[in-house]
Amino acid sequence: MILIDHTVVSDDIADQYFVCELTKCKGACCVEGDLGAPLAKDELAILEEVYPKVKPYLSKKGVEVIDKYGTYETDPDGDFVTPTINGRECAYAVYDNKGILKCGIEQAYLDGKINFRKPISCYLYPIRITQYEQFDALNYDRWHICNPACDNGRALGVPLYKFLKDPLITKYGQKWYEKLVEEIEG
Repeated sequence: MILIDHTVVSDDIADQYFVCELTKCKGACCVEGDLGAPLAKDELAILEEVYPKVKPYLSKKGVEVIDKYGTYETDPDGDFVTPTINGRECAYAVYDNKGILKCGIEQAYLDGKINFRKPISCYLYPIRITQYEQFDALNYDRWHICNPACDNGRALGVPLYKFLKDPLITKYGQKWYEKLVEEIEG
């Protein structure tokens, strides 16, 4: 384990290789699983605010679900998640012309319509954060749908912490990331 400030980072984040391979997985992380993407409390108001600008990027079914249930839902444990279409794909996910699921929120961000890229749980995936009272625990979430990304990362020689540099900096800041790199490489 790597200890930095108020975080505990799993060694897997330093040791494992990963680069998304969307042509193979087709964005399965946006559709697989039993719930929507986890949301931080501070993201709830952001989703409400950006939804009008994100809405044109979404599928008709996604818009119907969000208009009916809201921009987020509460799961059985009381945590916040993105709504899903029939318990499957995230309501914010849209298929591109190659059948790959992409994030409608991120598409609006990339087009300069909003300043919020996407929920941090999505941006950081396959790292999952468990928040405790005194610290955050960062763990690598192994999932068979990401096997092509693991193979791709190994072939390219890109460790997980480097692949997720930008989202890690978004979440914890540049200085934190520099400490992580020093711990791993120093």
